[in-house]
Amino acid sequence: MAGNIGTGCREDASHHDDPTTLPLTYPGRIPGRSGVLLGDDHLPLHPRPGRPVDDWVTDFAGERASLASVLSRVGRAPVAERHPMVAVGSNASLAQLRRKFLGRSEPPVIPMTWADVDGIAPGVSAHVNRSGYVPAAPVESPGRTSRLFVLWPDQAELDALDATEPNYRRRLMPVRRYPVTLDSGTRLPPCSVYVGGHGCLVDGEGRPRGLTDQSTLIRALLMESMELRRVCGATPESFVERVRDPAVRDAVRRLFRAEGRVAAQPGLLGLPVP
Repeated sequence: MAGNIGTGCREDASHHDDPTTLPLTYPGRIPGRSGVLLGDDHLPLHPRPGRPVDDWVTDFAGERASLASVLSRVGRAPVAERHPMVAVGSNASLAQLRRKFLGRSEPPVIPMTWADVDGIAPGVSAHVNRSGYVPAAPVESPGRTSRLFVLWPDQAELDALDATEPNYRRRLMPVRRYPVTLDSGTRLPPCSVYVGGHGCLVDGEGRPRGLTDQSTLIRALLMESMELRRVCGATPESFVERVRDPAVRDAVRRLFRAEGRVAAQPGLLGLPVP
């Protein structure tokens, strides 16, 4: 039951260094391996070739156990009742995930599995988060394969995540167009993804910008626009400070559009609603 949560091997999952607290760290520290976010812990999860996720194994309570066994022992939903979702931005950060679940009656228990995702890549949303960073958004990228995490929230966890994403729309990714393959070689059924509701930022040639570290991104945006520097200052630090004001965030979003830096994403927004 819930009292058993936290009895595994600890890997740093602190919420004190999350991008909400430290915007210039966005998208946050991403684990180097698949695992299970289990309350305050992160248990490394080892793929088994050709086997589904619930057969992958980890060390729990001093012994080797399958993911199915761990979920059962902590009294949480099995993999079959969970909703695979591709994480493009900070939802792959342990610290950010833990912050999103602070104050809830039950701690998060979310498997996180690395996967190869075809047809999309991490781009940049055409808005500014209230914490001060310019967040990620998926962009269509035919022929490209991206290494991204697949999260496996249960229904209550998925509802909680949806509530933290007012600027995004969750959509289903058809497997023919966006195949998702786990490190075990298993091809997943359709996964969902949060699609940016504001479109994506593009470069001077109209191509979607790729996600970079936040300081590099903001510095480039400022260098390209005298008006943006007037509104937000000349440094990433001044940008973060000024955009905490909702009026400034709205001004930046309008400026992105006025300067022709935004592309709509009708192909992604037009994907099926889960």
